[in-house]
Amino acid sequence: MKRTAVAASAVVLLLPLGACGGDAEAGDGSTVTVTVGYQSKTINTVTAGTLLRSLGYFEQQLTSLGDGRTYKVVWQDYATGAPITAQMTAGKIDIGSMGDFPLLINAARGKQLNRPTHLVSVTGYNLRGGLNTIVTAPDSKLTSLKDLKGRKVSTSVGSAADGTLVRALQRAGIDPNDGIEKLNQQPAVGASALAAGSADALSQFVAWPGLLTYQGKAKALYDGAQLNLPTFHGVTAREDFAEDRPAVLEAFLKAQAQATDYLDTHPVAAAEKVAEATGLPAEVVYLYNGAHGISTFDPAVKPQLVSALKQDVSVLKAAKLTGDVDVDAFVDDQYVKKALGASYGKQLAATPPAAASEAWPKGAKETRTFKSPAGLLAHVAAHPDGIRAAYVPDATTGTLWFADKAVWVADGEKLLPFVAPATAQAYVDRHDGAGVITYADALERVS
Repeated sequence: MKRTAVAASAVVLLLPLGACGGDAEAGDGSTVTVTVGYQSKTINTVTAGTLLRSLGYFEQQLTSLGDGRTYKVVWQDYATGAPITAQMTAGKIDIGSMGDFPLLINAARGKQLNRPTHLVSVTGYNLRGGLNTIVTAPDSKLTSLKDLKGRKVSTSVGSAADGTLVRALQRAGIDPNDGIEKLNQQPAVGASALAAGSADALSQFVAWPGLLTYQGKAKALYDGAQLNLPTFHGVTAREDFAEDRPAVLEAFLKAQAQATDYLDTHPVAAAEKVAEATGLPAEVVYLYNGAHGISTFDPAVKPQLVSALKQDVSVLKAAKLTGDVDVDAFVDDQYVKKALGASYGKQLAATPPAAASEAWPKGAKETRTFKSPAGLLAHVAAHPDGIRAAYVPDATTGTLWFADKAVWVADGEKLLPFVAPATAQAYVDRHDGAGVITYADALERVS
Protein backbone atom coordinates (compact mmCIF):
# COMPACT_ATOMS: atom_id res chain seq x y z
CA MET A 1 0.00 0.00 0.00
CA LYS A 2 1.12 3.56 -0.64
CA ARG A 3 1.20 5.96 1.67
CA THR A 4 2.62 13.07 9.25
CA ALA A 5 1.61 19.49 13.50
CA VAL A 6 0.52 22.43 14.33
CA ALA A 7 0.71 25.12 16.98
CA ALA A 8 -1.92 24.76 19.67
CA SER A 9 -2.58 27.37 22.28
CA ALA A 10 -2.40 26.34 25.90
CA VAL A 11 -5.33 28.66 26.51
CA VAL A 12 -8.66 26.97 25.87
CA LEU A 13 -11.53 29.07 24.57
CA LEU A 14 -14.66 27.62 26.10
CA LEU A 15 -16.95 28.00 23.13
CA PRO A 16 -20.71 27.61 23.70
CA LEU A 17 -21.60 23.97 23.49
CA GLY A 18 -25.16 24.73 22.54
CA ALA A 19 -24.15 26.08 19.13
CA CYS A 20 -25.71 24.56 16.03
CA GLY A 21 -23.75 21.48 15.02
CA GLY A 22 -22.26 20.83 11.62
CA ASP A 23 -24.67 17.93 11.08
CA ALA A 24 -27.73 20.06 11.77
CA GLU A 25 -30.75 19.27 9.62
CA ALA A 26 -32.34 22.07 7.66
CA GLY A 27 -36.03 22.66 7.03
CA ASP A 28 -38.05 19.48 7.31
CA GLY A 29 -35.02 17.34 8.02
CA SER A 30 -34.55 16.04 4.48
CA THR A 31 -31.28 17.97 4.07
CA VAL A 32 -28.27 17.12 6.22
CA THR A 33 -25.17 19.35 6.35
CA VAL A 34 -21.86 17.67 7.11
CA THR A 35 -18.97 19.96 7.98
CA VAL A 36 -15.40 18.78 7.38
CA GLY A 37 -12.42 20.67 8.76
CA TYR A 38 -9.13 20.17 6.95
CA GLN A 39 -5.73 21.78 6.34
CA SER A 40 -5.12 22.18 2.63
CA LYS A 41 -1.41 22.88 2.93
CA THR A 42 -0.72 20.16 5.48
CA ILE A 43 -0.41 17.79 2.56
CA ASN A 44 -0.22 14.55 4.53
CA THR A 45 -3.95 14.93 5.14
CA VAL A 46 -4.89 15.18 1.44
CA THR A 47 -6.79 11.87 1.32
CA ALA A 48 -9.15 13.28 3.96
CA GLY A 49 -8.97 16.88 2.73
CA THR A 50 -7.54 18.60 -0.34
CA LEU A 51 -7.38 15.65 -2.73
CA LEU A 52 -10.59 14.10 -1.44
CA ARG A 53 -12.42 17.38 -1.92
CA SER A 54 -11.11 17.86 -5.47
CA LEU A 55 -12.16 14.33 -6.47
CA GLY A 56 -15.70 14.64 -5.08
CA TYR A 57 -15.69 11.11 -3.69
CA PHE A 58 -17.35 11.98 -0.37
CA GLU A 59 -20.29 13.66 -2.06
CA GLN A 60 -20.64 10.64 -4.36
CA GLN A 61 -20.63 8.25 -1.43
CA LEU A 62 -23.30 10.30 0.35
CA THR A 63 -25.49 10.28 -2.75
CA SER A 64 -25.18 6.51 -2.97
CA LEU A 65 -26.58 6.09 0.56
CA GLY A 66 -30.05 6.25 -0.94
CA ASP A 67 -31.74 7.10 2.34
CA GLY A 68 -34.00 9.81 0.92
CA ARG A 69 -31.95 12.66 2.37
CA THR A 70 -30.05 15.37 0.56
CA TYR A 71 -26.52 15.87 1.86
CA LYS A 72 -24.57 19.09 1.76
CA VAL A 73 -20.84 18.97 2.51
CA VAL A 74 -19.20 22.11 3.86
CA TRP A 75 -15.40 22.09 3.61
CA GLN A 76 -13.63 24.44 6.02
CA ASP A 77 -9.91 25.02 5.40
CA TYR A 78 -7.61 25.96 8.29
CA ALA A 79 -3.88 26.56 8.64
CA THR A 80 -3.53 24.42 11.78
CA GLY A 81 -5.36 21.78 13.78
CA ALA A 82 -6.11 24.02 16.77
CA PRO A 83 -9.13 25.87 15.26
CA ILE A 84 -10.51 22.58 13.95
CA THR A 85 -10.48 21.25 17.51
CA ALA A 86 -12.12 24.45 18.80
CA GLN A 87 -14.90 24.12 16.21
CA MET A 88 -15.36 20.42 16.90
CA THR A 89 -15.75 20.95 20.64
CA ALA A 90 -18.27 23.68 19.83
CA GLY A 91 -20.25 21.19 17.75
CA LYS A 92 -19.61 23.07 14.51
CA ILE A 93 -17.28 20.62 12.74
CA ASP A 94 -18.16 16.95 12.45
CA ILE A 95 -15.01 15.44 10.97
CA GLY A 96 -11.48 16.88 11.04
CA SER A 97 -7.94 15.92 10.10
CA MET A 98 -4.71 16.92 11.83
CA GLY A 99 -1.30 15.71 13.01
CA ASP A 100 -0.55 13.37 15.88
CA PHE A 101 0.22 15.97 18.56
CA PRO A 102 -2.87 18.10 17.71
CA LEU A 103 -4.89 14.86 17.74
CA LEU A 104 -3.92 14.38 21.38
CA ILE A 105 -4.95 17.95 22.16
CA ASN A 106 -8.19 17.23 20.29
CA ALA A 107 -8.77 14.22 22.55
CA ALA A 108 -7.96 16.20 25.70
CA ARG A 109 -10.17 19.18 24.82
CA GLY A 110 -13.05 16.93 23.81
CA LYS A 111 -12.96 15.15 27.15
CA GLN A 112 -12.49 18.40 29.08
CA LEU A 113 -15.51 20.03 27.43
CA ASN A 114 -17.66 16.89 27.53
CA ARG A 115 -17.66 16.79 23.71
CA PRO A 116 -15.56 13.65 23.15
CA THR A 117 -13.87 12.95 19.83
CA HIS A 118 -12.22 9.84 18.43
CA LEU A 119 -9.38 9.00 16.07
CA VAL A 120 -11.18 7.02 13.36
CA SER A 121 -8.56 6.61 10.62
CA VAL A 122 -5.04 7.54 9.54
CA THR A 123 -3.98 9.65 6.56
CA GLY A 124 -0.24 10.16 5.90
CA TYR A 125 2.46 8.65 8.13
CA ASN A 126 6.16 7.90 8.28
CA LEU A 127 7.20 5.04 10.51
CA ARG A 128 10.61 6.58 11.25
CA GLY A 129 9.48 10.20 11.81
CA GLY A 130 10.64 11.69 8.51
CA LEU A 131 7.68 14.07 8.18
CA ASN A 132 9.41 16.61 10.45
CA THR A 133 12.72 18.30 9.65
CA ILE A 134 14.93 20.95 11.25
CA VAL A 135 16.33 23.39 8.70
CA THR A 136 18.70 26.35 8.76
CA ALA A 137 19.38 29.25 6.42
CA PRO A 138 21.20 28.31 3.17
CA ASP A 139 24.38 30.12 4.24
CA SER A 140 24.30 28.90 7.85
CA LYS A 141 27.50 27.52 9.36
CA LEU A 142 25.54 25.19 11.65
CA THR A 143 26.13 21.54 10.79
CA SER A 144 24.68 19.52 13.66
CA LEU A 145 22.17 19.67 16.50
CA LYS A 146 24.94 20.40 18.99
CA ASP A 147 25.47 23.70 17.16
CA LEU A 148 21.97 24.79 18.22
CA LYS A 149 22.98 25.24 21.86
CA GLY A 150 22.19 28.83 22.86
CA ARG A 151 20.60 29.55 19.47
CA LYS A 152 17.14 30.79 18.52
CA VAL A 153 14.98 28.02 17.09
CA SER A 154 11.49 28.59 15.70
CA THR A 155 8.83 25.92 16.01
CA SER A 156 5.12 25.57 16.76
CA VAL A 157 4.66 24.47 20.37
CA GLY A 158 2.15 21.62 20.57
CA SER A 159 3.03 20.33 17.11
CA ALA A 160 4.78 17.15 16.03
CA ALA A 161 7.60 19.37 14.75
CA ASP A 162 8.14 20.66 18.28
CA GLY A 163 8.08 17.07 19.52
CA THR A 164 10.84 16.23 17.04
CA LEU A 165 12.86 19.23 18.22
CA VAL A 166 12.48 18.31 21.89
CA ARG A 167 13.46 14.69 21.39
CA ALA A 168 16.34 15.50 19.03
CA LEU A 169 17.82 18.03 21.45
CA GLN A 170 17.53 15.60 24.34
CA ARG A 171 19.43 12.97 22.37
CA ALA A 172 22.08 15.57 21.56
CA GLY A 173 22.50 16.35 25.26
CA ILE A 174 20.83 19.77 25.07
CA ASP A 175 18.05 20.79 27.46
CA PRO A 176 15.08 21.62 25.17
CA ASN A 177 13.87 24.26 27.61
CA ASP A 178 17.06 26.01 28.71
CA GLY A 179 19.58 24.95 26.08
CA ILE A 180 18.03 26.96 23.25
CA GLU A 181 15.83 30.04 22.90
CA LYS A 182 12.61 28.58 21.55
CA LEU A 183 10.42 30.84 19.41
CA ASN A 184 6.79 29.66 19.40
CA GLN A 185 5.66 30.70 15.92
CA GLN A 186 3.31 29.66 13.16
CA PRO A 187 5.20 27.98 10.28
CA ALA A 188 4.95 30.96 7.93
CA VAL A 189 6.16 33.32 10.65
CA GLY A 190 9.04 30.99 11.46
CA ALA A 191 9.99 30.82 7.79
CA SER A 192 10.13 34.62 7.69
CA ALA A 193 12.17 34.69 10.90
CA LEU A 194 14.67 32.27 9.38
CA ALA A 195 14.96 34.39 6.25
CA ALA A 196 15.42 37.57 8.30
CA GLY A 197 18.07 36.02 10.51
CA SER A 198 16.02 36.42 13.69
CA ALA A 199 15.88 32.60 13.98
CA ASP A 200 18.91 30.36 13.58
CA ALA A 201 16.89 27.26 12.76
CA LEU A 202 13.33 26.18 12.07
CA SER A 203 11.74 22.89 13.15
CA GLN A 204 8.57 22.27 11.18
CA PHE A 205 6.27 19.71 9.66
CA VAL A 206 5.36 18.94 6.08
CA ALA A 207 5.43 20.72 3.70
CA TRP A 208 7.51 23.62 5.10
CA PRO A 209 10.99 22.05 5.23
CA GLY A 210 10.70 20.65 1.72
CA LEU A 211 9.18 23.87 0.37
CA LEU A 212 11.86 26.15 1.83
CA THR A 213 14.62 23.80 0.69
CA TYR A 214 13.16 23.59 -2.82
CA GLN A 215 12.96 27.39 -2.97
CA GLY A 216 16.59 27.71 -1.90
CA LYS A 217 15.56 29.44 1.33
CA ALA A 218 16.74 26.71 3.70
CA LYS A 219 18.85 23.57 4.00
CA ALA A 220 18.33 20.54 6.19
CA LEU A 221 20.11 20.30 9.54
CA TYR A 222 18.29 17.28 11.02
CA ASP A 223 16.17 14.53 9.49
CA GLY A 224 13.34 13.62 11.86
CA ALA A 225 13.63 9.99 10.74
CA GLN A 226 16.82 9.78 12.80
CA LEU A 227 14.53 9.46 15.84
CA ASN A 228 13.05 6.26 14.39
CA LEU A 229 9.69 7.08 15.99
CA PRO A 230 6.52 7.18 13.86
CA THR A 231 4.77 10.43 13.01
CA PHE A 232 1.38 10.58 11.36
CA HIS A 233 -1.79 12.53 10.58
CA GLY A 234 -5.26 11.21 11.15
CA VAL A 235 -9.01 11.76 11.00
CA THR A 236 -10.96 12.61 14.12
CA ALA A 237 -14.74 12.67 14.49
CA ARG A 238 -17.09 13.87 17.19
CA GLU A 239 -18.46 10.98 19.19
CA ASP A 240 -22.05 12.23 19.04
CA PHE A 241 -21.82 12.68 15.26
CA ALA A 242 -20.40 9.18 14.79
CA GLU A 243 -23.16 7.67 16.91
CA ASP A 244 -25.94 9.71 15.25
CA ARG A 245 -24.65 9.40 11.68
CA PRO A 246 -22.59 6.20 11.43
CA ALA A 247 -23.49 5.74 7.76
CA VAL A 248 -22.23 9.23 6.96
CA LEU A 249 -18.93 8.63 8.76
CA GLU A 250 -18.52 5.31 6.98
CA ALA A 251 -19.22 7.08 3.68
CA PHE A 252 -16.42 9.52 4.47
CA LEU A 253 -14.01 6.70 5.26
CA LYS A 254 -14.95 4.83 2.08
CA ALA A 255 -14.30 8.04 0.16
CA GLN A 256 -10.96 8.44 1.94
CA ALA A 257 -10.03 4.92 0.84
CA GLN A 258 -10.96 5.82 -2.73
CA ALA A 259 -8.79 8.94 -2.58
CA THR A 260 -5.94 6.81 -1.22
CA ASP A 261 -6.31 4.41 -4.15
CA TYR A 262 -6.22 7.37 -6.55
CA LEU A 263 -3.06 8.68 -4.89
CA ASP A 264 -1.45 5.25 -5.17
CA THR A 265 -2.30 4.70 -8.81
CA HIS A 266 -1.94 8.30 -10.07
CA PRO A 267 0.76 9.87 -7.85
CA VAL A 268 1.85 12.52 -10.36
CA ALA A 269 -1.72 13.53 -11.21
CA ALA A 270 -2.54 13.64 -7.49
CA ALA A 271 0.46 15.91 -6.84
CA GLU A 272 -0.68 18.22 -9.63
CA LYS A 273 -4.22 18.37 -8.21
CA VAL A 274 -2.96 19.19 -4.72
CA ALA A 275 -0.56 21.78 -6.13
CA GLU A 276 -3.36 23.46 -8.04
CA ALA A 277 -5.57 23.60 -4.94
CA THR A 278 -2.88 24.82 -2.53
CA GLY A 279 -0.44 26.86 -4.56
CA LEU A 280 2.42 24.60 -3.42
CA PRO A 281 4.88 23.50 -6.11
CA ALA A 282 3.91 20.05 -7.40
CA GLU A 283 7.56 19.02 -7.01
CA VAL A 284 7.29 19.62 -3.25
CA VAL A 285 3.97 17.80 -2.97
CA TYR A 286 5.50 14.82 -4.76
CA LEU A 287 8.49 14.78 -2.40
CA TYR A 288 6.11 13.87 0.41
CA ASN A 289 3.18 12.19 -1.34
CA GLY A 290 4.80 10.57 -4.38
CA ALA A 291 5.25 6.90 -5.20
CA HIS A 292 8.30 6.64 -2.92
CA GLY A 293 7.67 9.83 -0.98
CA ILE A 294 8.34 10.57 2.66
CA SER A 295 4.72 9.84 3.55
CA THR A 296 2.81 6.57 3.28
CA PHE A 297 -0.97 6.60 3.01
CA ASP A 298 -3.50 4.02 4.10
CA PRO A 299 -6.44 4.52 6.49
CA ALA A 300 -5.68 1.59 8.82
CA VAL A 301 -4.95 2.53 12.44
CA LYS A 302 -1.68 0.63 12.85
CA PRO A 303 -0.59 -0.48 16.33
CA GLN A 304 2.83 1.17 15.95
CA LEU A 305 1.13 4.53 15.31
CA VAL A 306 -1.03 4.14 18.41
CA SER A 307 2.07 3.23 20.39
CA ALA A 308 3.85 6.37 19.14
CA LEU A 309 0.80 8.46 20.08
CA LYS A 310 1.06 7.18 23.65
CA GLN A 311 4.72 8.19 23.75
CA ASP A 312 3.82 11.67 22.51
CA VAL A 313 1.65 12.38 25.57
CA SER A 314 4.67 12.99 27.80
CA VAL A 315 5.95 15.75 25.49
CA LEU A 316 2.64 17.61 25.62
CA LYS A 317 2.42 17.16 29.39
CA ALA A 318 5.90 18.60 29.80
CA ALA A 319 4.79 21.61 27.72
CA LYS A 320 1.71 21.89 29.99
CA LEU A 321 -0.62 21.60 26.98
CA THR A 322 -2.44 18.53 28.25
CA GLY A 323 -2.63 16.26 31.23
CA ASP A 324 -2.91 12.52 30.85
CA VAL A 325 -4.66 11.38 27.67
CA ASP A 326 -6.38 7.99 27.47
CA VAL A 327 -5.17 7.08 23.99
CA ASP A 328 -6.90 3.69 23.97
CA ALA A 329 -10.24 5.37 24.65
CA PHE A 330 -9.55 7.99 21.97
CA VAL A 331 -8.80 5.45 19.23
CA ASP A 332 -11.91 3.95 17.63
CA ASP A 333 -11.33 2.07 14.39
CA GLN A 334 -14.72 0.31 14.24
CA TYR A 335 -15.99 2.65 11.51
CA VAL A 336 -12.98 2.32 9.23
CA LYS A 337 -13.00 -1.46 9.72
CA LYS A 338 -16.59 -1.55 8.53
CA ALA A 339 -15.93 0.89 5.69
CA LEU A 340 -12.95 -1.07 4.35
CA GLY A 341 -14.30 -4.55 5.03
CA ALA A 342 -11.98 -7.41 4.12
CA SER A 343 -9.24 -5.08 2.92
CA TYR A 344 -8.71 -3.61 6.39
CA GLY A 345 -6.56 -6.50 7.58
CA LYS A 346 -4.37 -6.26 4.48
CA GLN A 347 -3.87 -2.53 5.00
CA LEU A 348 -3.11 -3.05 8.66
CA ALA A 349 -0.29 -5.43 7.72
CA ALA A 350 0.96 -3.38 4.75
CA THR A 351 4.45 -1.88 4.88
CA PRO A 352 5.75 1.24 3.12
CA PRO A 353 7.31 0.74 -0.32
CA ALA A 354 11.06 0.34 -0.45
CA ALA A 355 13.04 3.56 -0.81
CA ALA A 356 13.97 4.40 -4.39
CA SER A 357 15.42 7.19 -6.50
CA GLU A 358 13.05 8.93 -8.92
CA ALA A 359 13.31 11.41 -11.76
CA TRP A 360 10.36 13.48 -12.95
CA PRO A 361 11.03 14.38 -16.60
CA LYS A 362 9.65 17.68 -17.84
CA GLY A 363 6.24 17.28 -19.43
CA ALA A 364 5.89 13.68 -18.22
CA LYS A 365 2.82 12.20 -16.57
CA GLU A 366 4.92 9.56 -14.81
CA THR A 367 8.26 9.48 -13.02
CA ARG A 368 11.16 7.12 -13.69
CA THR A 369 12.50 4.93 -10.89
CA PHE A 370 16.15 3.91 -10.56
CA LYS A 371 17.78 1.08 -8.65
CA SER A 372 20.47 3.33 -7.20
CA PRO A 373 21.21 7.03 -6.62
CA ALA A 374 24.11 6.67 -9.07
CA GLY A 375 21.68 5.45 -11.73
CA LEU A 376 19.52 8.51 -11.17
CA LEU A 377 22.55 10.80 -11.34
CA ALA A 378 23.61 9.25 -14.65
CA HIS A 379 20.14 9.91 -16.06
CA VAL A 380 20.13 13.50 -14.81
CA ALA A 381 23.62 14.08 -16.22
CA ALA A 382 22.49 12.75 -19.60
CA HIS A 383 19.38 14.97 -19.63
CA PRO A 384 20.57 18.26 -18.06
CA ASP A 385 17.64 20.27 -19.41
CA GLY A 386 14.97 17.61 -19.30
CA ILE A 387 14.43 17.00 -15.58
CA ARG A 388 11.65 18.67 -13.64
CA ALA A 389 12.72 17.18 -10.30
CA ALA A 390 14.99 14.41 -9.04
CA TYR A 391 14.65 12.62 -5.71
CA VAL A 392 16.96 10.33 -3.73
CA PRO A 393 16.51 8.43 -0.43
CA ASP A 394 18.82 9.15 2.50
CA ALA A 395 21.36 6.32 2.71
CA THR A 396 20.72 5.95 6.45
CA THR A 397 17.04 6.74 7.05
CA GLY A 398 15.47 6.27 3.63
CA THR A 399 13.92 9.76 3.79
CA LEU A 400 13.39 11.07 0.25
CA TRP A 401 15.04 14.40 -0.58
CA PHE A 402 15.77 16.55 -3.61
CA ALA A 403 18.89 15.20 -5.31
CA ASP A 404 20.39 18.65 -5.83
CA LYS A 405 19.80 19.57 -2.16
CA ALA A 406 21.15 16.36 -0.65
CA VAL A 407 24.59 16.01 0.98
CA TRP A 408 26.58 13.61 -1.23
CA VAL A 409 29.30 11.22 -0.10
CA ALA A 410 31.69 9.34 -2.35
CA ASP A 411 32.85 6.00 -0.99
CA GLY A 412 34.94 4.32 -3.64
CA GLU A 413 32.58 3.67 -6.53
CA LYS A 414 29.52 4.32 -4.39
CA LEU A 415 27.68 7.65 -4.37
CA LEU A 416 25.48 8.06 -1.30
CA PRO A 417 22.95 10.84 -0.58
CA PHE A 418 22.01 12.15 2.87
CA VAL A 419 19.39 14.67 3.99
CA ALA A 420 21.55 16.30 6.67
CA PRO A 421 25.27 17.05 6.97
CA ALA A 422 25.67 15.32 10.35
CA THR A 423 24.47 11.94 9.05
CA ALA A 424 26.74 12.28 6.03
CA GLN A 425 29.69 13.07 8.27
CA ALA A 426 28.83 10.16 10.54
CA TYR A 427 29.08 7.85 7.55
CA VAL A 428 32.40 9.38 6.47
CA ASP A 429 33.79 8.92 9.98
CA ARG A 430 32.98 5.21 9.87
CA HIS A 431 34.35 4.52 6.37
CA ASP A 432 37.99 5.10 5.49
CA GLY A 433 38.43 6.88 2.20
CA ALA A 434 34.86 8.22 2.06
CA GLY A 435 34.33 11.96 1.73
CA VAL A 436 31.68 14.61 1.19
CA ILE A 437 31.48 15.95 -2.37
CA THR A 438 29.29 18.51 -4.11
CA TYR A 439 26.27 17.64 -6.23
CA ALA A 440 28.13 18.89 -9.29
CA ASP A 441 31.01 16.55 -8.48
CA ALA A 442 28.59 13.65 -8.07
CA LEU A 443 27.09 14.35 -11.49
CA GLU A 444 30.51 14.58 -13.08
CA ARG A 445 31.56 11.24 -11.64
CA VAL A 446 28.74 9.43 -13.45
CA SER A 447 28.78 11.39 -16.72
